[in-house]
Formats: sequence, C-alpha cells, structure tokens
Amino acid sequence: MSLTALRSRTPVISAVLRAPAPRRPTSAPRPQQRPQRSAALLVFVLSLLTATSALATDLYLPAFPEIAADLGATESQVQLTLTAIMVGLAVGQLVLGPLSDRWGRRLPLLIGAAVFTLSSLASAVAPSTEVLSALRLLQGFSAAAGAVISRAVVRDIFHGEDSARFFSRLSLLTGVAPMVAPMLGGQLLLAGSWRLLFVVLALIGVANLVLVYVALPETLPRTPAAGRGTQRGSVLGALLRLQLDPRFMGPTLVMSLSFAMTFTYISAFSFVSESEFGTTPQQFSLIFGVNSLGMVLGNQVNTMLINRMDGPRRLLAGLLGALASVAVLVGLAISEQANVVVVTAALFTMMFFTGLISPNATTLAIASQPSSVAGTGSALLGALQFAIGGGLAATTGMEEGGEASLLSMSVVMLVTAAAAGAVFAGWAFLARRVPAPRTA
Repeated sequence: MSLTALRSRTPVISAVLRAPAPRRPTSAPRPQQRPQRSAALLVFVLSLLTATSALATDLYLPAFPEIAADLGATESQVQLTLTAIMVGLAVGQLVLGPLSDRWGRRLPLLIGAAVFTLSSLASAVAPSTEVLSALRLLQGFSAAAGAVISRAVVRDIFHGEDSARFFSRLSLLTGVAPMVAPMLGGQLLLAGSWRLLFVVLALIGVANLVLVYVALPETLPRTPAAGRGTQRGSVLGALLRLQLDPRFMGPTLVMSLSFAMTFTYISAFSFVSESEFGTTPQQFSLIFGVNSLGMVLGNQVNTMLINRMDGPRRLLAGLLGALASVAVLVGLAISEQANVVVVTAALFTMMFFTGLISPNATTLAIASQPSSVAGTGSALLGALQFAIGGGLAATTGMEEGGEASLLSMSVVMLVTAAAAGAVFAGWAFLARRVPAPRTA
C-alpha cells in the first residue's frame, strides 16, 4: 500500500506524517522515521486491543483454587466463569463485527473499552460466582470489540502483501499474551488476592480507551457502498449461506473443536495441577507459559512448511499430532503413571501441533469465501470457536462433586480432538463435490 493511500485513509497518522520536524541541536531525524513510528504505534494499539481478550481469559487462571475457596464454590462453578467470558466473546463478535461496518470502527471500540473497564471493576467486588459469571459474560462481550474490529481496521488500511506483513507482526505480539498472562497473574497473587487481578484488567481497559481516543483514527472508508453489508437481511442471509457451505463450515468446525481441546486444558489444568501434583499458582503459571511457547514454535514451523506442504496437509499433520499427544495423556491418567514433568511434556507437544491447526483452519475457512462476506465469515468463525470451545470445556467438571481430574480433562480433550479429525475427513470428502464459490 502506498504512503499516499495511507494518508488518505488515516487522517491522524497523516497529520503526524506531515508535521514538521522539531528543531534539535543535533541532526534532524530522517523523514522515513515518522511513518515507521506511526506504523509501530498502530501495531501496538491493535495488538493491545486484540490481546485484551486473552489477558481477560488467562490472567486469573492461577487464582481458580483461591476463588473457589473465597466464594465457597465448587471447581465447576468457577470454571463456568471462564465459560461465561467465552460465550460473551462469541456473541460479541457476531454483534459488534457487523455493527462496526455501520457505525465505524472508533465508536464500538470506545464503548467496548469503557464497558470492559466497568465490568472488570465490578468483578473485583463480586460476592459470588453467579455474579462473577454474569460480569464475565459482559466482560467478554465488550472485549470482543477489540478482537473483531482490529482485524477490520487492518483490512481498511492495508491490502495484499502489506496486509499479510502487518498481520504477521500483529500475531507475533498478540501470541505473547497467553504466555504472559498466567505468569503475571501468579506473581500478582503474591501481592494481593484474586480481586487484584480484575483491578489490573480494569487498568488495561483504561489504557485501551485512552489509546483508541488519542491514537486510532476512524479507518472505515466513507463511500456510498459503506454499510450495505450491515443491513439485517443481508447479514442473516450471509450467515445462513456460510453455515450451509461445507467449504467454510468444515475448517471452522475443525478450528472450533480443536479450540475446545485446548480450552479444556486451559480451564481445568489449574485445578488438576494443584490437586494431583501439588503445584503452587506460581509453578502453574510457569508450566502454562512453557506450554504456550509450544504453540508459538508450532506457528513458526507452520510458516517454514508453507512452501513445502499445502494447507490441508499442514492442518492434517497438526490434527494427527495433537490427537496422538492427547492419547498419551489419557494413557498416563489411566495407568496412574502421570507426574508433572511427563504431563507437561505431553501438553507442550499438544500445544505445538495446535500451532499448525489454528492458522491453517482459519485461512482455509476465510479463503473459501468471496471477499464480500469475509468480515461476516470472520465473525462467525470466532463466535463458533468460543461458543463450542467454552461449552465443551465445561464438561470436565460435570462429575459428582464438580471436580476436574487429569482423567476427566484428558478424556474431554481426546473426544474433541477425535471429533475434529472426523470433521476434517468429512470436509475433505465434501469439498471435492461442492463447487467453489466465485470470489469477489
């Protein structure tokens, strides 16, 4: 994308680029440094907006046992607070994505950041898990604004290879959030109770509000065609067509079921690691960070394989590797030979192969559709991912007493991994018999 086009689309950035350099006693900065600083600021703002949902989801994971003890709740009741934010993220993406095409990008982002801040502060004083779950639902809905609209902002400004390069930088920074959040949460628990974690999330919401207001211009092009896709009938029709298209729904369901496998681990392992292996919140956060590094490495390997293997084969490799890893985990649980080291190794391997599943399933789903419905497709994919993932993960605590165990966690992970593989096989069969839609 040319610098002229960037100026025309982003007035605030354009003003920065046109501003004269301040006089300094030393040599003035080179002209190209300002566009680089503007691009770096845009990366930072969108990265924080996108990472907010991951921070809200993962920051309080080490505090699950403390929350259960403080509020007199069962493990399954505490896990439902995590399911609630997943549902909020799912519904929020479906609602806020199309609305941003009508209202513009800034207004939903500002409202979302404000609601996220207030719901985080209210969560810090929640008297019960029922109230906390309701607030987490609202928190997830508002955090969805950053998750879905950030992608739209990138589409507004960049095109072609410029877009691919920007998404690469965005993914690199937002991929750090799932690793850092539990470790940060574990350290914050040394300074205060679990309620302090939600105060920190409120501060992140304030930072989002200020950054969007000050540094992010309106990027939605104001053309006669703008907003046509946001009419109720056209949105519902596009959603229905997507749900009936196996080329889209196949990779989307594969992505959603594999996310359910991963999310089962995220929601249950804090209880399992404490009750069965005696880990502290700080030790759990370290284990979680190491396992998240596996996903980052898997993403890097996937990039290296792009010129050597096509997307469906990379996706299949990820599914088979994850299924094998979870099968080993089930075997360890049944044989009672599990310890924290071998379980961490199995989970690290599973996360590594998940790094091959997520980018390829997403790309295959979105690329199967014309560009005119790419935004709606992205919203539906994200909504199903969080809804299915959050719903199935909650079954780990459905035993008598509401407790999660290594066996219940690994069995749910195995079932969801096998279901993802079965959907992949059905999708591969149907995709050969359904004509590809015309691209726009």
